[in-house]
Amino acid sequence: MRNVVSCFSESAVNVSNSSSSCSKYSRTACTAPTQTPSVQNAVTCLYKITLSDQKQLLVAVNWYKTNTVQGLAINFGDQDHPLPPSSSSSSPSFKLNMNSRLFRKKKGSKFLESDVAKIEIFWDLANAKYDSGPEPVDGFYVLVMVDSEIVLILGNNNIAEEAIFTKRFMKTSTTKVAKVSLISRTELCSGNNALYSTRAQFCNTGIAHEILIRCSGEKEGLKHPVLSVCIDKKTVIRVKRLQWNFRGNQSIFVDGLLVDLLWDVHDWFFNPASGYAVFMFRTRRGMDSRLWLEEKSVHHKESDTVEFSLLIHACKSSH
Repeated sequence: MRNVVSCFSESAVNVSNSSSSCSKYSRTACTAPTQTPSVQNAVTCLYKITLSDQKQLLVAVNWYKTNTVQGLAINFGDQDHPLPPSSSSSSPSFKLNMNSRLFRKKKGSKFLESDVAKIEIFWDLANAKYDSGPEPVDGFYVLVMVDSEIVLILGNNNIAEEAIFTKRFMKTSTTKVAKVSLISRTELCSGNNALYSTRAQFCNTGIAHEILIRCSGEKEGLKHPVLSVCIDKKTVIRVKRLQWNFRGNQSIFVDGLLVDLLWDVHDWFFNPASGYAVFMFRTRRGMDSRLWLEEKSVHHKESDTVEFSLLIHACKSSH
């Protein structure tokens, strides 16, 4: 008898170092093409914060970059002011423009006024290192405190820990540290070819996986466009005749988790003025047989289980 998890669906692909798959596509190597992947213009990570008093907050961290501006924005929300943040003045927000004169000193601190909490943000981007996108990959830290409780630390752990234990933060054995869960990551990408590359960690205990999305076309000798989605160089989805199959979904397994993968490339073919495609990866709870699209109105009892979503907006620019 085949493994129940790996064969939950005949079309489900199991991405694992030790498990076999029930899909013919997973045995197909996903060779990275020679083209340069499209670049990230913005990355937004949404975190669920549970404070020591069990109060919950949402924190959205947005790194963005255009031809003229590069910056960082952090927005805070809760049940009364959900994210994306509303225009309400009671929803605190923080923004840095890295091209402005004020940002020449790429380290500092900021206190945010709020009716419900005392929010402090500390950052050091003086030696931050970047790839092609707006999000730094090393040599930096961003630390967020709410009511003297550490709620979020981004960046290099060694640099952040060194900063935490300085007199600036006065961290002691009684300093509280909130519980943090990354619940979604949204990436906005653009380029003159349909090739998108990123990395994602689908659960707190999992590893970061390489994700490659590629649309092959007539320039590569194909009569009809083909969409391929690869994880760790394994092809998990291959959609032929994409102009007719421009929307769809499929289930895969990553690190033992059931992940629903949805694609919508309608605008690539029928609305070229905008040209945006959407790809979403979302983990599903346990062996729940419902598609994730049907779960939005369902309340789960497993409050400790946090779902994760990766949303990619892909734009094929003409230049």
